[in-house]
Amino acid sequence: MDSAATALDDRLPSDRLLRATAAQWNAALVWTSADGAIVGANPGFARLAGLPLETLVGRSLPSLLDLGGRDWQAVWDGARGDHPPPGAGALRILRHDPVPVDLFWQHLTDGGDELLLCEMRNFDERERAEAVARLQQNVLELVATGRSLKQVLDFLCRQVEACAPEVACSVMLRDDENRMRVAAAPSLPAGYAANIDGLPIEPDVGCCGSAMSAGEAVMSADIAGDPRWAKRRDLALAHGLAACWSNPIKGRDARMLGSFALYYHHPRPVAAFHRRLVEACVHLCALAIEHDRARAEINRLAYFDTLTGLPNRQLLADRATAALALAGRTRQPVTLMFLDIDRFKTINDSLGHAVGDRLLVEVATRLKQLFIEGDTLARLGGDEFVALLPGCDAAHASLLAERVLAALAVPVTVADLTLTPTASIGIAVHPDDGMDFDTLLRQADAAMYRAKQAGRNRCHFFRRDMNEQAVRRLEMEAALREALDRQEAGCPEDEAPFELYYQPQLRLKPNCLHRVEALIRWTHPRWGAVSPVEFVPLAEECGLIDRLDSWVLQTSVAQLGRWRAAGVPVPGLAVNVSAVRFARGDLPDQVRAALATNGIPANDLTLEITERLMMTEEIGVHDALDALHALGVTLSIDDFGTGYSSLSYLKRFPVGELKIDRSFVKELDIDAANRPLVRAIIQIGEALGLTVVAEGVEREAQHRMLEAEGCAIGQGYLFARPMPSAALVSWLAGEGKHWVECPADACFSI
Repeated sequence: MDSAATALDDRLPSDRLLRATAAQWNAALVWTSADGAIVGANPGFARLAGLPLETLVGRSLPSLLDLGGRDWQAVWDGARGDHPPPGAGALRILRHDPVPVDLFWQHLTDGGDELLLCEMRNFDERERAEAVARLQQNVLELVATGRSLKQVLDFLCRQVEACAPEVACSVMLRDDENRMRVAAAPSLPAGYAANIDGLPIEPDVGCCGSAMSAGEAVMSADIAGDPRWAKRRDLALAHGLAACWSNPIKGRDARMLGSFALYYHHPRPVAAFHRRLVEACVHLCALAIEHDRARAEINRLAYFDTLTGLPNRQLLADRATAALALAGRTRQPVTLMFLDIDRFKTINDSLGHAVGDRLLVEVATRLKQLFIEGDTLARLGGDEFVALLPGCDAAHASLLAERVLAALAVPVTVADLTLTPTASIGIAVHPDDGMDFDTLLRQADAAMYRAKQAGRNRCHFFRRDMNEQAVRRLEMEAALREALDRQEAGCPEDEAPFELYYQPQLRLKPNCLHRVEALIRWTHPRWGAVSPVEFVPLAEECGLIDRLDSWVLQTSVAQLGRWRAAGVPVPGLAVNVSAVRFARGDLPDQVRAALATNGIPANDLTLEITERLMMTEEIGVHDALDALHALGVTLSIDDFGTGYSSLSYLKRFPVGELKIDRSFVKELDIDAANRPLVRAIIQIGEALGLTVVAEGVEREAQHRMLEAEGCAIGQGYLFARPMPSAALVSWLAGEGKHWVECPADACFSI
């Protein structure tokens, strides 16, 4: 291309036409080689660039364009391939007054040479005004159609960046703690946005913090030298941000709402077009933010109780309808708990509505702490509260109702008066008590009135059998407390409510007695033998498990000491310990004292714990596990495979043994699907150097399969049932004698 701005010669009339077209084309044209060097340009490009036409050939096109962080090679490769570079507004000419442009790229070949043709068209003032008007119209339409604030602000930023591709936008909101929160920043580096989110609003926290603090626009033409960026300069520069212009967003009452900012990748002042854009954007942001807050306030008034802040009847009904529809597909239970404060009318009438309101707020505060995410606690009005409990069955609802009654029964001081609130609770369960919200609410309300008629401060189910279960549970808790009191007081042995049974655990290769597991049994005068499956969870729920576990530990270790003194060949002892027991922190000391008192080596004691305990993050639990391991006690994971799926705790904690849950062993010889699971658990144990115990072995076929898979220890009715201490001694001398007669190194020495 010659000095007339084209590399084409004039040998043919068609060539002259092409030269004339290029020279007089109203758009800017520029041809470049692969390295970005200009090989030709037309007068339109020279005018746009503000440079003499004859000086353009040989110059670098990337040096005249702000690529917005894009690499020239990527632009070249994109034009040659199937992914053309961005078009309208993708780049702009670098000059004193930058001019945004539309870009159109075309890959050309000339013999063996490859060229890139770029056609540029700049925005005129009319187009810029139209772009701002379109931006305003589009944002207002989003606000009017109810889009979320995040969606509106994100769209606004993207529209601005489309009009001015050389900038990256951000909208920061001021929170209640006077900190900046990133509301929208679609093109800012994610690492930068994460680091500025939550920063305090102060004069020297970049442009946004300074703008919100001072209430006026702040420009940093060069972040590297601006003292306001002293604390965040390295962060901004590391993410390619060199300049910033931030404007405060204020509400109609002049209250500070946030900031709108433009970031640049090169040091520079703000352009006139950018000022017009931002002026419109700040107004739009203020409108969107205030509209969102007004909508939130309307929603709060429509769906939440103004006194307690809890959902009201309308929101409860909406959530209940959705939960019941889902339950109809998944067949999961849904429980409705209706709670009415006892004698509240008397409090209101005698002490005044102000005291009554304060009591309602206190009750709401206590109740909120008892429910989990996914539950809905609502106030219907007056002293009536309702809890919607998706996925909660009758048994769990009964436990929760007891916790509610216990939490409310703590005295509260209101207006120098000490009040002890109580409540009557009615419970209805879907689908047995009703298929829709109104029916369930009516049934729960009826059950609540029956609770009041029965004496208040209690819970009633709508179904008779469920109510009988709740009553039995309360009776059982009282009986369990009484039984523990009698046991600890040293009642005669033949009248003791609790007794320990012992079940042998047998080594499969070589065949010998490994140890015995201590199992608690409770005999009630009226109910007879009460299953541990029923009373142990109850002891955990009502806070009695500490006493129960302590009694089992001390009694069983003492029994092992007596056996050894009498020469009874019991190699070791396993004792179950509840996860709740570890919370007190004194378990290692108690174990150490029990072993020392009875002369039992620590490595002869195994404590069986659950997977749930291993997943806790409480430091005290971790310390207790480490202390027990240091003492020499073996830790065994009971019911392994039925709890959490994470196995990382097997590496993190000093576990020495795994017990395969009986549910896997039960049909091992019947259901082929159980065999790979059992095999996998045994292999996990072998790989980590852990002993594996299979419980629930009842048939010889199970025994043979476990032995073939390499399981070390077996426990179950096939070998021996749980038995009292005297019966165990007889079993060892008779039926179990061959299990004792094994190599000395496989058992123990007294």
